[in-house]
Amino acid sequence: MQTEINKVELRNLRIEDYKELKNSMMEAYSELENSYWKERDIQKLLSIFPEGQLVIVVDDKVVGSALSLIVDEDTANKKHNYAEITGNNTFSTHDPLGDVLYGIDVFIHPKYRGLRLGRRLYDTRKELCEQLNLKAIVFAGRIPNYTKHHKEISPKIYIEKVRQKEIYDPVLSFQLSNDFHVIKVMQNYLEGDKNSKEYAVLLEWNNIYYDKSPRLINIRKTVIRIGLVQWQMRPLANLEALFEQSEFFIDVVSGYGSDFALFPELFIAPLMADYNHLSEADAIREIANYSEPIRKKFLEFAISYNINIITGSMPHLENGVLYNVGYLCKRDGTFEMYTKIHITPNEVLYWGMKGGSEIKTFDTDCGKIGIMICYDVEFPELSRLMSDQGMEILFVPFLTDTQNGYTRVKLCAQARAIENECYVAIAGCVGNLPKVNNMDIQYAQTAVFTPSDFAFPSNGIKAEATPNTEMTLIVDVDLDLLKKLHEHGSVRILKDRRHDLYQIKKLK
Repeated sequence: MQTEINKVELRNLRIEDYKELKNSMMEAYSELENSYWKERDIQKLLSIFPEGQLVIVVDDKVVGSALSLIVDEDTANKKHNYAEITGNNTFSTHDPLGDVLYGIDVFIHPKYRGLRLGRRLYDTRKELCEQLNLKAIVFAGRIPNYTKHHKEISPKIYIEKVRQKEIYDPVLSFQLSNDFHVIKVMQNYLEGDKNSKEYAVLLEWNNIYYDKSPRLINIRKTVIRIGLVQWQMRPLANLEALFEQSEFFIDVVSGYGSDFALFPELFIAPLMADYNHLSEADAIREIANYSEPIRKKFLEFAISYNINIITGSMPHLENGVLYNVGYLCKRDGTFEMYTKIHITPNEVLYWGMKGGSEIKTFDTDCGKIGIMICYDVEFPELSRLMSDQGMEILFVPFLTDTQNGYTRVKLCAQARAIENECYVAIAGCVGNLPKVNNMDIQYAQTAVFTPSDFAFPSNGIKAEATPNTEMTLIVDVDLDLLKKLHEHGSVRILKDRRHDLYQIKKLK
């Protein structure tokens, strides 16, 4: 990562952003003359199609943008150049009744490349295309590396070699990896684009949800994809080895478009092997020093892979007191900490661990969630309080050494899903650590549980991993089904409670 990032936001462009937009454009297109839009152009664009203009803001600084128009399909597909498609920067070609979203610009400041921010812009463009019920996204992409090959091969051959990954092009390679396909080569497209020899590639992404008949599209995301990591305990040479293995799994679940990645409780335990000569209490306090570097690194992963990461748990020292904590690292660059509240007898006996004192839910871009660590799920009052706060998905990282312990976690998690009419996702560690005292063996079967009604699996199990095998589990959950259940279920547990007889409330 080029620089430390605290917050990432993707939103619509505002005219107040112009100065930063201009500066970032000049950096992004440093090889082109007059490579930025005039303020009056941006003002006009915002006046005719404000929802089509997007920016990426990092720590309150505009570092990227995607600008668009709506045109009809014939205009998009016929031969044209940049000046023609933009109406010589008047945007007179914008047609609110058109059926194609035409991208007229997309860029990321060079300092912030490599964080997959461009992918976020493209994903949001695709969502916009679906929401507006447009047939496709079309744009003409530059091929800046063609300048290195134009004497030997034609643009057509160059494009094919990029497609086959024999040649890398920073623009075209990216577009092809984002599900765009080539329509044709455009000659004399952008005047002054020397690196592309003024060629461009007309590219298209088709909206499979397009419906010729007008329809309302629910812009709120209701189907949430969860990626769960069933982590194999293995010797780790150092913290970097932990990061390398973690990034592998984050890359996998992110590659499948997951909104969340869930790691197990105390999955960092292999790092205690270096301190096995110490007492169990001293050894776990040594690896508590890693909690802050791990938080920072996982926050980088959350931004870079555009995924919300629940970091399982790890020991954390605060004013000399040892807690079992984890972090919700959000893809917008912010984070929140959660703490295990109920400590098992073993954790007290061997480690001197203390329980936390805060019961809360977390707001995310995929709704409100709850997080409880292992033993906490065996106390139904916690999740009921979270449910009263609007929790829709409960995440439970766990670590159990025997099948008995796992059975307690599993059955209690299933009960929490039924009684709170929510989804419950659990993820645990498998394998063994012969060189770490009090952490020798693990038993787990990662799973996602549902309420028990007609819209859900009859056994209340949405998906389960293979027991005691390292793997990931990718699961979609539909939040709209929960809303229907609350109002129209065979039983309505949350609505039918007898508040006249009993209530559960937090004491502080």
